[in-house]
Amino acid sequence: MRALRSSHLLVTAALVAACGKEAPKTPAAPPPGAMPTAAAEYTVIIKSTWTKKTHPFEYPSGAHFSGMIGASHNAKYSIFAVGRRPTPGLERLSEEGKHSPLDTEIRTAIDQGNALMLFESGGIKNWKDSMVATVRVDPAHPLVSVVNMIAPSPDWFTGASDVNLADNGAWITRRTVTLYAYDSGGDAGTTYKAKDKDTNPKKPTTRASTRHFVVHGRVKPVATVTFVRKGS
Repeated sequence: MRALRSSHLLVTAALVAACGKEAPKTPAAPPPGAMPTAAAEYTVIIKSTWTKKTHPFEYPSGAHFSGMIGASHNAKYSIFAVGRRPTPGLERLSEEGKHSPLDTEIRTAIDQGNALMLFESGGIKNWKDSMVATVRVDPAHPLVSVVNMIAPSPDWFTGASDVNLADNGAWITRRTVTLYAYDSGGDAGTTYKAKDKDTNPKKPTTRASTRHFVVHGRVKPVATVTFVRKGS
């Protein structure tokens, strides 16, 4: 009887000891949408694909892009969105290629904590060249938006909205986005060199769908933007 009790006590003690040991810890996988812990810098490169060969209908003399202007920001701010009326800054950028007052709108977003940094560059006329700028992102502002005017035009522009440079808890090394033409909704002109015909009230921004950008039934892109992480 004593032998049985002793064996029972030994087994119980072994179980208690085993239960008291911590199991090996398995590193937890980052949850979907986890953010990097530090800031990062990217080179922003815009390259035109808008040529007389790719977009033959009424391709204009003096074709060029205005300088890019953009921002890194959070989900509470964006420079443009399809279906939304243009801000005064986007309207002027799309009609005249000028960065003001869009730059003021971005700085206001920075003051409000919804944007981190404004970036900009000069324009290009030689399609062998590229527009280049630098943008900084951080965990609170992982999105980037950028625009530039398609010129000459009534209110057409190209750009990217809300490009997320974070992926699965890390900053991506490189991302290229295809850019299409948009109509900001600020002018009613329908040709590259149409006379100024201001819309009032402003119309919502749309993807440009005229023959200038739709070839054989297909919407043709006008540029690409590539984000390359510095130091990667």
